[in-house]
Amino acid sequence: MIEVERILADYLHGNNFRKTEERFEILREIYSIDGHFDIESLYRRMGQKKFRVSRATLYNTMELLEKCNLVVKRRFGGNCAVFERSYEFRQHDHFVDVDTNEVLEFCDPRLLEIQKSVEESLGVEINFHTLTFYGRKKKTKEEQ
Repeated sequence: MIEVERILADYLHGNNFRKTEERFEILREIYSIDGHFDIESLYRRMGQKKFRVSRATLYNTMELLEKCNLVVKRRFGGNCAVFERSYEFRQHDHFVDVDTNEVLEFCDPRLLEIQKSVEESLGVEINFHTLTFYGRKKKTKEEQ
């Protein structure tokens, strides 16, 4: 957490933004969440912990955290964007069940080999990638 807070502090300082307690409290709350979250669920979590913060502050802070690579925004269909923490977070990809909107995460090491191949063949350096499959879960024999 110390390193994550340092990254945010350096970013704020380097871009002439104020270092407010709200921004750091939002960051701490985000890094206590496992998995994906949206702005509304973050707003409710903060309220339950008696930390009052406006939705506008949440949206603005999320934008800052994206710019300094501490969170990543995902869109899995629908209108609502979800976020997840990204500092030293293992690379993973997603499957979205189109019937339930359930998001499953997976990691396949072959994707890193593909990434290396793309870097070599195009002469580029890839910073990150996203891969999302959409489909339906297969029914188990008990469900059929």
